[in-house]
Amino acid sequence: MPQVTLTVNGSTSTLDLEPRELLVYVLRERLGLTGTNVGCDTSSCGACTVLLDGESVKSCTVLAVQAHGSELRTVEGLRQNGRLHPIQAAFKEHHGLQCGFCTPGMMLVGAALLEKNPAPSEEEIRWELSGNLCRCTGYMNIVEAIKAAGAGSAGDAVGEDLGAAESVAAAEEMEAHA
Repeated sequence: MPQVTLTVNGSTSTLDLEPRELLVYVLRERLGLTGTNVGCDTSSCGACTVLLDGESVKSCTVLAVQAHGSELRTVEGLRQNGRLHPIQAAFKEHHGLQCGFCTPGMMLVGAALLEKNPAPSEEEIRWELSGNLCRCTGYMNIVEAIKAAGAGSAGDAVGEDLGAAESVAAAEEMEAHA
């Protein structure tokens, strides 16, 4: 079995992997990062979206060995030092989630877009989201959340310095909807 080194959310792991193992299952089952959801297994829904070297990819279509040496970011990696990422705060404030199943993928697509273009138009946001499906929200609040995060107007929760217990509770609340 090949050894594969992945840096996920800043932590480097070296794993013995079968060449056929999909990245989504390695993240969930081997690394315990269950915020990345398995939806369709056909790259149609986007629930498994992660950032691979800064680009959003559907991890159900990426072999883990293809990610060798890469930097990966999952929804768990958005929150830094107990502070909500602006996209997380905006999704919370603008009700950009309902059941939450698609939320991790939507937030990661939004975060990747905002890193490239901090002030995208509604059309640009919708184009970026076109590979991710939501069956609950109708997308309007998701689009508004991404706009707000880009504009820096997501409110008091942006960069909110949470205590250890509050930080865990906030992350669990966001991930419970994921």
